[in-house]
Amino acid sequence: MMKSMKQIRGASVACLLAVPLVLSSCSLFGSESASVDPPPSEVEAQMLQVSGETTLDTGVLGPVAEEDAQTVASDGGKLSSGNSASGSLTTVFLKDDNGLLAPVSLSLPKSDETTMLKDSLTALVSKGAYASSVPNGFQGILPAGTEVKNVTVDKSSGLAVIEFNKNFNAYDAADEREILEAITWTLTGESGIKGVQLWVDGKKLTEMPLKGTPLDRPLSRSMGINLPKHTQLLMNSSAVTVYFSAASPDGIQYYVPVTRFVPAGQDTLKAALNELITGPESGDGLEMVMTQGTVLDAVEAGQNGVVTVSLTDDMFADGKGVPTEMLESVVLTVAQNTEDALVQIRMNGKDTVTGTDNIDYGKPVSAPDYVNELPL
Repeated sequence: MMKSMKQIRGASVACLLAVPLVLSSCSLFGSESASVDPPPSEVEAQMLQVSGETTLDTGVLGPVAEEDAQTVASDGGKLSSGNSASGSLTTVFLKDDNGLLAPVSLSLPKSDETTMLKDSLTALVSKGAYASSVPNGFQGILPAGTEVKNVTVDKSSGLAVIEFNKNFNAYDAADEREILEAITWTLTGESGIKGVQLWVDGKKLTEMPLKGTPLDRPLSRSMGINLPKHTQLLMNSSAVTVYFSAASPDGIQYYVPVTRFVPAGQDTLKAALNELITGPESGDGLEMVMTQGTVLDAVEAGQNGVVTVSLTDDMFADGKGVPTEMLESVVLTVAQNTEDALVQIRMNGKDTVTGTDNIDYGKPVSAPDYVNELPL
């Protein structure tokens, strides 16, 4: 049953330093990779300091009726929120068995807004109060014993201020950036929250305790997530975020956002989709969602807020039986990098593109409220 969309905000933000990325490991369709030098600390610092709005993460796909597309257009491109049936679900960013952060929609107790925000952060605590609600293959990245003492949100600025107890400081230094990503992407997935500021035992953090990651300004999704481990320094680049597929230990498919750097000046959406075709890095546990013969022909933003993505792939000449992972990754990537929440896909010129989930992606589909609703 179709779920209505959350409001989608802004696009990926530019970074001043670039990294050309290469092909990755064999998985769904297979690929090869080459590694280059690790990213310099300046890349991280720059991304942490770039301000701007990014899109909200959404989830399991559903077809959108034409009248819904008309509603989007008449509402100035802003989509309404609904989904009362899944009102207790909350999307949090957990660490998977590959060491990557992935959005996981958990069933947490219904509560008021402040308690809900505290609970979503508590779900990030290793061996915490909601550990039993976390699916197999995932875990919270905050150190055990961390308590969320308070969360306040300034409605006018969209700034969320979080206060942890001192156990927050007992994290592993290697997890420092991922901790910031998990907190930031979890909270900014909630409507109205654009930035995050951290406090510990009544004192504002100006930098992280162990590796000194700067916190002199609020964190936003412009910091990226799951940055590439193998990169090369170039000037003038932009950040885009794409969704690849992975499988849990139980064989359940889920989607993982990965930030990539592309040369500045490119069309953001085309660059993101081409990174999707390029594939993940080797050894990170992510799967190729495109075949090696996939070609991006065109990306067009049309009326009613619908983005049309045209692909060529001889493996699916008739547009039937296309892997769901391939099509859903396209829709999630489009939703992440544009304000347009609706996507329709053309394959080899065919207007009907049927996935293995029997959904026709040739018609506008949305990325609804929750991503990765995984069984326990």
